[in-house]
Amino acid sequence: MHDRPVTLAAIIGAHGIKGEVRLKLFTDDLAPYTTLHAGDRAFTLKSVRPGSNGAVARFAEIADRDQAEALRGVALTVPRSELPPLGEGEYYHVDLIGLPCVADGVDLGTAVAVENFGAGDIVEIERPGGKRFMVPVAAAVTVEPDRLLIDPAFVE
Repeated sequence: MHDRPVTLAAIIGAHGIKGEVRLKLFTDDLAPYTTLHAGDRAFTLKSVRPGSNGAVARFAEIADRDQAEALRGVALTVPRSELPPLGEGEYYHVDLIGLPCVADGVDLGTAVAVENFGAGDIVEIERPGGKRFMVPVAAAVTVEPDRLLIDPAFVE
């Protein structure tokens, strides 16, 4: 698959005075990733622990509260190739975004987002004219390597 950056966390502020940062996590476990990227900058993860609203992390390159606070809002990524391998029938949301969506051989548009509001994954499809609609993955989507097949009964 692509080796595009995948966002695993975002810095939401400083924690304490020694350069720790508060993180909003988009993964269950950040610890396996020793290096995270923010654009052309690399950050070496020294430690991570649970915190209120996410996690608290220490990076080798952040020495004080001012440096930590300056990074508020920065997304931390890894290349797609660093994610763990998937089992049969599993997928990463990032792999679905950008795929063409087809129903009965008719091009519907492109997958632009994958959401999960608690009842399962939902893919958002944008039609060529800009209109968007959503379909539940479990009930209406067959994931293929280069496209998503959509059950026509769920097409608006």
